Amino acid sequence: MRIRTIIADDEELARRGLRALSQRCGDLELICECCNGREALEAILRHRPDLVFLDVQMPGKTGFDVISALTDGQRPHVVFVTAFDKFALRAFEVHALDYLLKPVNEERFDAAVARVRETMSHAMDSATVQRVRQVAGDLQVVSAPLMASAVDRLPIKANDGRIMVIRVHDIDWIEADGDYVSVHTKGKSWLIRETIAAMELRLALSGFVRIHRSTLVNTERVRELRPRDKGEYTVVLNDGTELKLTRNYRASVERLVGANL
Repeated sequence: MRIRTIIADDEELARRGLRALSQRCGDLELICECCNGREALEAILRHRPDLVFLDVQMPGKTGFDVISALTDGQRPHVVFVTAFDKFALRAFEVHALDYLLKPVNEERFDAAVARVRETMSHAMDSATVQRVRQVAGDLQVVSAPLMASAVDRLPIKANDGRIMVIRVHDIDWIEADGDYVSVHTKGKSWLIRETIAAMELRLALSGFVRIHRSTLVNTERVRELRPRDKGEYTVVLNDGTELKLTRNYRASVERLVGANL
């Protein structure tokens, strides 16, 4: 399977690095490189690539502007590239497959490409999903129900090679740990290779909310909220676990637990 690819970044050094990483992958076919958002948009419309490594902050049009200017049928798979992790959640909100923090290292690049391969393979093998998407005409229409059904359980690989199946309902809270997350349930913790932003998107329909840049919590486990300084709170779970709620995430907690903070 050939993956027709475009690199769009206004920094020559960043393009050079992504080019070198791409050339290590035998199935990535680099079509062209772009140095601003306008060129990126024109190249996507002209070449119809499978994949775009898209810088978030570029002159003229940002990476988000480029994606917003495309219809669902015109959008390639997108891996955002950025120097700031604050853009991570928005990247997944526009259905990006992954995001890479600069400077991009080989391990994270390979993980992102592996996700692209898996997604493309699944899309080709799943004729039913493709028909639903064609009829809906809008990925946003089908994303919610597909996502909701996909997160009833989480497969977790144990150290001894076993695959543990964890019910999402049993999860108490989730904590970021670099490129991994620690899933806490019933006094145990499990490590999954996933970012906290991606996990937030996967579990948004399952009663989980982000209370901190590195913490997700199951609202069914929240026992009380204790006020702290500067508008922050301590979230106390049923088992006594205390987690910090920062001001940036108060709105989502208010909406899901019905509390007027």
